[in-house]
Formats: sequence, C-alpha cells, structure tokens
Amino acid sequence: MRFIVVDGIDGAGKSTVAEWMCQHYNSQGESVHVQHHPSRRLSGKLSARFLQGEGRLMYILSSIFYMIDVLISVSLLPLWERRYDNVIFVRYILSTAYLPGHLSQTIYDIFIRVFPIPERLLLVDVEPESALQRISKRQHEEEMFENLSSLTTVREKALNLADAWMILDNNGCWNESLKQLGSILDTWDEHYHFSGSR
Repeated sequence: MRFIVVDGIDGAGKSTVAEWMCQHYNSQGESVHVQHHPSRRLSGKLSARFLQGEGRLMYILSSIFYMIDVLISVSLLPLWERRYDNVIFVRYILSTAYLPGHLSQTIYDIFIRVFPIPERLLLVDVEPESALQRISKRQHEEEMFENLSSLTTVREKALNLADAWMILDNNGCWNESLKQLGSILDTWDEHYHFSGSR
C-alpha cells in the first residue's frame, strides 16, 4: 500500500491535489481511499466547529478533537491497508504548525516518533494572499486562522518543519501544478517500493 500525506496551510489546495492523485491512481486500476482531517466523523465536526469560535478555550478544544480525529484514522490504517492500494491523508502532522511558538517543533518531533509516518510526504505550498482568495470563495464560516497574519506565520512554520518533504508550488496555474505533481509521483515510485494490497 502507498501511504501518502498531503498537507499545507488553509486554502493551499490540498483537497484538489489529493483528488488529482486519486484520479491518477484510479486511471492505473488502483483503489484509493482519501481521508480528510478534520473528518466528517463527530470528532472532526467538533474540531471544525470549535475552530469557528474565538479565544484560547475554543483553540484548545479544537486541537483536542483534531487529535482524537487523527488517532481514529491512524487506528483504521491496518484495515485500509487490506482494502486499498493507496491511502491519502489530507492534513496530518504538519497541523502542528498551527501550535503557538516553539511548541510546533516540539510536538512535531514527538509525532514523527509516535505516529506512522509514510515515505511519501507532500507539502502543498501557496502564498498566504492566494490562500485567502481561495478561502473567500468557500461558503463556510471563517475559522480563527483564516487571516493573513495567521496564515503567514503558519506557512513559515510549516516550511521549516517540512525539511524532508516534497514541496509542490501551487501558486501558478493548475496545469503547472499538475505537471509538478506528475513529476513528484514518478519520483516517489522510482525510489519507494510498492506492492498492491489486493
């Protein structure tokens, strides 16, 4: 099974890139499961709901339910490994970039020792201004980090944390991003062993 993580700031285009991956592997006759975080489970819905609030308590509650949501997904990985050729996590350990100060690096270092970490790690990068434009087109309540200052800080932290990740520059046109993604997928498959689960 290929285990892939697609991460990045809000509005980076993570879901779109994951969908492109899904189409790519489906076209090769492979099965794909895409798991978004926060998910549509109760834990994910609560995490997302608290993100729409304000203040330290809402932030703490959102983080707690996000972690519960991710832990549930991690617990399901063995099951998905038997069912699918590819499992894609949209948003995972780089969410630690949303933590305050140096805590983001500390928790990230703990996570990569405790959680299953795939070889295929992709950071979808975009300028905060572009991310905000994309966010403004969505029809949902604004979340606490969906502002220029927060996105700029989180992006900087994410880039620092993702020193061993592949980075897809998603600031240009879709065709250019698709071309980059194709090269990344080819590079991964050249370097990492894959055996189908079915």
